[in-house]
Amino acid sequence: MDREIVVPGQLLSDNTNDSGSGTYVKEGKVYSLLYGVANIKNKISVIPFSGKYIPSRKDFVIGTVFETTSSNWIFDIGSPYDGLLHVSEYPRRVESSMMREIFDIGDCAILRIKDVDASMKIELTLREKGLRKIKGGRLLEVPSTKVPRVIGHNGSMVSMLKKETGCEIFVGQNGRIWINGKDENMDKLSEAIDMIIRESHTSGLTDKISRFLQVEEKTEDTTVYEEAGDTDIEQGEVVEDINSADEEYSEDPEKVDETSRKVDQLLDTEEN
Repeated sequence: MDREIVVPGQLLSDNTNDSGSGTYVKEGKVYSLLYGVANIKNKISVIPFSGKYIPSRKDFVIGTVFETTSSNWIFDIGSPYDGLLHVSEYPRRVESSMMREIFDIGDCAILRIKDVDASMKIELTLREKGLRKIKGGRLLEVPSTKVPRVIGHNGSMVSMLKKETGCEIFVGQNGRIWINGKDENMDKLSEAIDMIIRESHTSGLTDKISRFLQVEEKTEDTTVYEEAGDTDIEQGEVVEDINSADEEYSEDPEKVDETSRKVDQLLDTEEN
């Protein structure tokens, strides 16, 4: 079983050390959590064909506060399950009376999933480098199954997007993407991300997006030159990537009728 279509509850391995994303362990055996394609590399993971984001331990996510209690901020993380950020997981001591001053309803943050228990209680943390409250910029939302395509192999796609647009980018594994930069650059970046989602099943996508952004940039440069002569064009600052690029799985194209074609295109995406 190098790569095959699996269904929820299907036995994948008798070795619990093989359990990866999209799987669960019961009575010493590994089972599929999702309907998708099983992929064996160092571990067995299941790449979902579609569906809601299912949280996993150590995932980076972008969440929105929708409720507070005496000791927790409760975040919507784009999943059927809510995320809980306990005050002890905030980088400094917080009194209960001050919680709304730290995070109010509607505030967003970059977080990491600290733990997921058997009942799908999701514990979040902010006590790691790069995790923080989000201020400014724009928040985009894409299918979580498309996130590996936006990140690219070893972070190739997201690095190129940042270089060509000069924008900050953080890609949450729950399908939420935060971007920040000049308005015109964020417009261009948003359009590029839309193109990635539409054409995620195609090969050579990183090069295609690079050409798209370079053509856009060249057109803008020409316009500025014609209007302003030899005026230098200000370049956006490239900010260091804080995304974890250790995800080695990909996804299938949407709305493909033949199952075999789904698998072929999904595996092509993974290897690109």
